[in-house]
Amino acid sequence: MRERLLTHFNATFGRSPTVIARAPGRIEFIGNHTDYNGGTVLGAAIDRGVWVALAPREDGLRRFASALREGLVEQPADALAKLNGGASWVNYALGVLAALPEFGLRVPAGFDFLAVSDLPVGAGLSSSAAIELASALAFLELTGERPARETVVKVGKHAENNFVGVPCGILDQGVSGFGRKDHLVFIDCRGPRFATVPLPAGAQFWIFNTHTRHALVDGLYAARHRECMAAAQALGVGLLVEATPAMLAAARGRLSTATYQRAQHIIEEIARVGATVQALAQGDLASAGRLLTASHRSSQRLFENSTPELDFLVDALVTTPGVHGARLTGGGFGGAVMALTNDQFSEVEARIVTKRYEDEFGASPDTLQTQTGDGACVVQPGSASS
Repeated sequence: MRERLLTHFNATFGRSPTVIARAPGRIEFIGNHTDYNGGTVLGAAIDRGVWVALAPREDGLRRFASALREGLVEQPADALAKLNGGASWVNYALGVLAALPEFGLRVPAGFDFLAVSDLPVGAGLSSSAAIELASALAFLELTGERPARETVVKVGKHAENNFVGVPCGILDQGVSGFGRKDHLVFIDCRGPRFATVPLPAGAQFWIFNTHTRHALVDGLYAARHRECMAAAQALGVGLLVEATPAMLAAARGRLSTATYQRAQHIIEEIARVGATVQALAQGDLASAGRLLTASHRSSQRLFENSTPELDFLVDALVTTPGVHGARLTGGGFGGAVMALTNDQFSEVEARIVTKRYEDEFGASPDTLQTQTGDGACVVQPGSASS
């Protein structure tokens, strides 16, 4: 990826970058929509991600390019404006620039910027958080600042919430920032507090990407966020992490069916995260897998952020030899399913699952076996420059 980045940067801008940073995509292992409810979550950084290269300019112009898109997007440094249409991918980097002063950090002026990625599009592996963190590290390297990793993660979340406009929690940025090979990242989102959890030997991740996406996915995500906040208010707590099953049961008559179910999912999902940490500590992948599948059933029936395609894949996977459990990964409403398997699960078994899906829906999902990887980092340091 580094050579591809350098070649593309030279071809686009006629010179070499001074700074390179990378950040991984992530798998949401378990903890669906728990992060913005103040709960706990487990995720895994993977060995694919987004790379960002920068070179400073003296004229105050910011030029953005991507290996996935044609053309340049230009903006003067004194006109930080949100973009629409085909240029909207730049908003993740612009959001980081807008967020930096909020954390007392300097903003680089003019620069040339190039992003490349080997994350599959639409697979729910959080390319948005990856480009936010890679951009943040590159910008900070350009200005010579070294904030704590927690701050970099918060910069990325701030960009997504306040500039891009997605009310996500800190799962995606936290896992991308704190990832570690052969480990999962545990986040207590109230702190937030970050820790790593060793992954038992023999555990494998497979991603089955349906390439389906609900047309109103952003609005549906925001709607679930509102429903959870409304449930917390009705229960008299700040966030649903503070609610108990007894509190929810006592309030049943005061909540709509949908609001009750959203809260039930979150409260039970937080408990599943804790149980999964315990199962992993005991090396019990079978129990961890059952918890993953239970998480999906709750997303399917209570949180209603699954789809028929995702449900079909989970049903097919959990009856396939070598699969411990499966669930949707990411925000839902389309996208991908993650399967936790043993090391005997192979392309042969994956093809059996995809053939069943193809017979049902007339299209074949992409499959991707992923490995855990390390978190975001600066690959090529540069001289500090404003």
